[in-house]
Amino acid sequence: MSNTDDYRFQSHKLLLELDSATTSLMMLVSARQIEGAPWIDATNRQRLAYEAWAAFLCVPKIDPMPILDGRAAGSYGSTAD
Repeated sequence: MSNTDDYRFQSHKLLLELDSATTSLMMLVSARQIEGAPWIDATNRQRLAYEAWAAFLCVPKIDPMPILDGRAAGSYGSTAD
């Protein structure tokens, strides 16, 4: 599987959880159940789902090849560029 497919699969998985958590929260709001244990559980679930999604998006993209092949970081040539 390519990196793009892996990214799409993980992205889809996280977005499904975020969507489900948000929907559960919205259902509690429309049912006027915005306090108590179910509300706390739903808000925590939604917060964790969002944080997981945000962390996934903000993963630093590090190119390991400069270390391995001796080229300067961010360049295509040798370190003597």
